Order: sequence, then C-alpha cells, then structure tokens
Amino acid sequence: MPKPRSQQISLLDTPYYHICSRTVRKAFLCGTDKETGVSFEHRRTWIEKRIFQLSDVFSIDVCAYAVMHNHLHLVLHVNTEQMRSWSTEEILNRWHQLYKGTLLTKKYSNKQPLDKFQLAMVESTANIYKERLMDISWFMRSLNEPIARQANREDNCTGHFWEGRFKSQALLDEGALLSCMAYVDLNPVRAAIAPTPEQSDFTSVQLRIKAAIKGEQPTSLLPFSGNEHQQKTTGIRFSLHDYLTLVDETGRILRDDKRGTIKSKTKNILARLHISDESWLKLTTEFECIFTGAVGTAEHLSEFSGHVGLQRTHGIANAQACLNST
Repeated sequence: MPKPRSQQISLLDTPYYHICSRTVRKAFLCGTDKETGVSFEHRRTWIEKRIFQLSDVFSIDVCAYAVMHNHLHLVLHVNTEQMRSWSTEEILNRWHQLYKGTLLTKKYSNKQPLDKFQLAMVESTANIYKERLMDISWFMRSLNEPIARQANREDNCTGHFWEGRFKSQALLDEGALLSCMAYVDLNPVRAAIAPTPEQSDFTSVQLRIKAAIKGEQPTSLLPFSGNEHQQKTTGIRFSLHDYLTLVDETGRILRDDKRGTIKSKTKNILARLHISDESWLKLTTEFECIFTGAVGTAEHLSEFSGHVGLQRTHGIANAQACLNST
C-alpha cells in the first residue's frame, strides 16, 4: 500500500526529493507507436517547458530531470528561504500565472479598493497559496494535469495519461542527492537512447553541459555553488566540474558494461562522500530498485523515520551497504 505523503516528505529532514511519474499506455504516449509509426516525441517538449514554467512560479528548484519516453524523473529542492521573502502581492501574482484565484485576490492584484474584512480574506487566501507554492504535490499536480488534458485533446480521448500517484523519495544527505542526480541524468544512456550525456535530449545534464561550454550555468536549474565546504546558502554545494566529470565517467562505465576503476577526479568526490566505487556504480544503475522510500545514510534514515512517524526504518540495510561506505 502506498505511504501517505506525510510519511514521504519532511522538510525538517531535507529539502531534496526524487520524483518519478509514469504514463499509461507506455508503448507510445511519449515515444513512437510501433504499430502506426506515429511519433509523440513532441510531448516531451511540452513536459520540459512546463517544468521550467513551474520552477519560475513555485518556490521549488529543479536540480535534475529526465523526460523519458514513458516516464519522468525530477530531483526537486524546496526553497523555503525564498518563500519567506514573498509579499502578499508577489504570492498572488505567482498563483495567478497558473490559476484564476478568487474574485477578491484578483481585485487585490488589480489594486481595486477593498475594505478591511476583504483584505483579511485576501491575506488568509494568500497564506494558503503560499503553502501550496512550496508543496511538491501541488507542483506535480500543476505539471501533470495540463499535460494530460493536452495529450487527451490530441488523441481525441478521455481517461488517465499518468499512472496513479507520482513516486516520491526523500534524499537525506549529499551522497543520496548526487547519486540520485547522476542516476536521473544517465537514464537515457542506461536505456541506450543516447550514447553520451551531452546527447541526452530532455535532460538536465545536457543543459548543464551546453551552459558550461560558455562558462555559465543554466538559469532554469539549481546551480552548483562550488566546494561543499564553502559557506554558501544557495545552490548545490559541490563543484559543477566535479559533477560533470562524475556523470561522464560513470556513463562510460555503464555504456561499456565495465566495472573498472573510476578516474582520479571522480575518486576525489566519492572519497569526500565516503562512497566506494562499487557502491557508486550500484547506486547509479539500480537507485530505484535499491531504495523504495527515503534515501540516505542509516543515521539519517532513522532520524527521518522518527520525524514522519514510521515504526520501521525501510532500506537501512542498503543504506549501510551503499551510503555508509568508507
């Protein structure tokens, strides 16, 4: 039985989450119908554009993503610090980019006069919208529902486009975050859809590589802020160069089906995370099989289970084997 969201998301423990959502009729909804030869590849563009639009509106950053033929991977960061600085006007402006709001919130945004009771109602409504704009469930609802309606109109049919509820995994520490990001970024390589990360369309790693060539980082993704020991409050606290090297070298090993030695640059970052080469390869090829719930060291998993009210700590044996490596 699926766990309730309250037992999957705990901002007290981590702002980072791995999300996976799959389509129904998997053979062709986001790929090509083998029977008719009709291509539905353009739907992946719909999804990618919608992800960027929502990231601009919500207080949720995109760390990594991969839009595959029949499923979608996201690594999201809930940015509570950004949300605290929002005024009522900004909250309503953001919400109205996606939804109609109420008669009073529209009047407020249009600077029409309101009495004190109406202003109080607007403030109350804005507080509800504020919570929703940092809620992963609302983010996914705002992503999946419009895509489903658009696909059904194109197919001239009704019914579900996405399979049930999306899957959510809390990423409790740096090792869990980076291994999950690499797993997501290498999805097309693992599936033999693309030969290299830079040729992996509809992925965050392709965007990061294109920007890195120009000496930049993509504005649509949460940036890497440098060495993890630097005191920076925003961004992923690792070197972008280290991460891209890590993904590239891991991708080479996966493509060639070799269990060989990872090159020195990659060893440095894994050593800092206390993850062995063998554990890293296992994580980046079998991430969703190894962990069905939250991901992190045994200590972080135990703390997370206590905070969300779980009586048993799931995945602790795999956490000890893969993420507590020395």
